Amino acid sequence: MANPLDTDAGSELFGSYEAEFKLVQADLTQKLDQIPELSGEPRKAAISAAERALEEADELLGQMRLEKQNIPSTARPKINQRFRNYETDVDAQKRKLRALASDRAALFGARYTDNPASPADLQLEQRQQLLSGTDRLERSTQRLRSSQALAHETEAIGAGTLADLHAQRERIAHTGQVLYESEGYVDRSVKTLRGMARRMATNRVITIAIITVLVILIFAVIYSKFR
Repeated sequence: MANPLDTDAGSELFGSYEAEFKLVQADLTQKLDQIPELSGEPRKAAISAAERALEEADELLGQMRLEKQNIPSTARPKINQRFRNYETDVDAQKRKLRALASDRAALFGARYTDNPASPADLQLEQRQQLLSGTDRLERSTQRLRSSQALAHETEAIGAGTLADLHAQRERIAHTGQVLYESEGYVDRSVKTLRGMARRMATNRVITIAIITVLVILIFAVIYSKFR
């Protein structure tokens, strides 16, 4: 059975990744809509930015794919349906970006020919790829830090819960000890009361016997005088 703490953490992480994915997807959609209006260097820059956003969306989908396994089975069907819709949207955006990137005439503008790209274009492309890799690394590092922070927070909550349970256990044990001692006191009190009751009964019998003897003696004295 899954730990409730782990389940809550998984649900919270999935929701966090999903919210971030929606922002990235909206940004990617905006970039894809702007690319057809551009040409030359601005178009290449916009395509590179869209590629980075698409890579980030893929990374977020991967994180969501892992975290949705920690979601309770009762809520998982709806999550799976939303996740499939996200994957379909990302696939469509990938196809659209490939189509836009394949339009080399719009990409290179008036400088486009059938010859291979110039060294300057290759250098620019390599620089953009390097920047894209750096951005992906920074985003992945930031998400890792967020996950670690949430894990530490969950661990702290778990430790606090265990400490509370331990304290409650000690209180229950102490209460049980007090009840046990109180039961001993009650038993001793009952024994004392029973002893007192026996002594009272004995004293009553003795008192009645003494009174009876005195009455007999009085009658004996009176009888001896009037004899």
